[in-house]
Amino acid sequence: MGQRSVSVLGYDGMTAFEAGIVIEVFGLAWPDIDEPWYELKVCTETPDPIRVLGGATMSSPYGLEEFAAADTVVIPSVVDPRGETSPELIAALQKAHRRGARIVSICSGAFALAAAGVLDGRRATTHWRYADLLRERYPKIVVDPEPLYTDEGDVLTSAGCAAGLDLAVHLVRKDYGAAVANAIARRLVIQPYRSGGQAQYIESPVPPDPDDASVAQSLGWALEHLAEPIGVPDLAKQAGLSPRTYLRHFAKATGTTPGKWLIAQRIQAALTMLETGDAPVEEIALAAGFATPVTLRHHFAKQLHTSPSAYRRTFRARHS
Repeated sequence: MGQRSVSVLGYDGMTAFEAGIVIEVFGLAWPDIDEPWYELKVCTETPDPIRVLGGATMSSPYGLEEFAAADTVVIPSVVDPRGETSPELIAALQKAHRRGARIVSICSGAFALAAAGVLDGRRATTHWRYADLLRERYPKIVVDPEPLYTDEGDVLTSAGCAAGLDLAVHLVRKDYGAAVANAIARRLVIQPYRSGGQAQYIESPVPPDPDDASVAQSLGWALEHLAEPIGVPDLAKQAGLSPRTYLRHFAKATGTTPGKWLIAQRIQAALTMLETGDAPVEEIALAAGFATPVTLRHHFAKQLHTSPSAYRRTFRARHS
């Protein structure tokens, strides 16, 4: 496949961070990644300059026509989730959707997608503060406030603004595979796959804790020993904590459980092996730390909605 195109909407009153997520991931040239990277266009509804928070202004030569023409169309947010989306933007989103574009929202951008009707009957998320409002305004949507992002194939939504990074890396993973997505995540200094949902961030500030560094150390050890059986006592020993204390600090640090975290890391390891080698699924399961191939297939299907063999075939067909 050739170069993929991405458009992101700039709007009056926006913050640079929200659009910056899209610009950083899809707009930068990564000289050490040997792939035809994305063509990015920042688009606005009108040719007039728009105001960015902090006093700056921005103008773009691209309008809604170019916005709707991209392979992936991104709404980074909206000014007011309780406000109305312009008819022109709704028409552009509907046009892109009919054409088969991938429609993406970050944070409150889900309200624009909802106004265009592209979320009807689908699972979607938004910032946890707005989940009830989205459900109330658009009852046809299956609103799920838990995940960092949802993937309905051609329509994807993310939670709060920073979760847009998780979704952006996920899109790279879908387009170019786990190895490239991991490389981008390393350059952004973020996790390639962040376990846990946004529930861990709902009005529950975590005070600094010296034991968090011990937890981080145990996670590094676990990544080096994924092929081995790993239990809470093993992790707690690496952190120098009792199992009960370790579980408490692990939840605070990651928002999930050791079991779920390990499964996510083992799936990530399996993805890389499926993409880069010809080893049978049985060997990959053991190398990634799954007790049996059946266990790998179960968790693979649960997280990625496909099988390891189907993923390998799809990846190689996409990159042949």
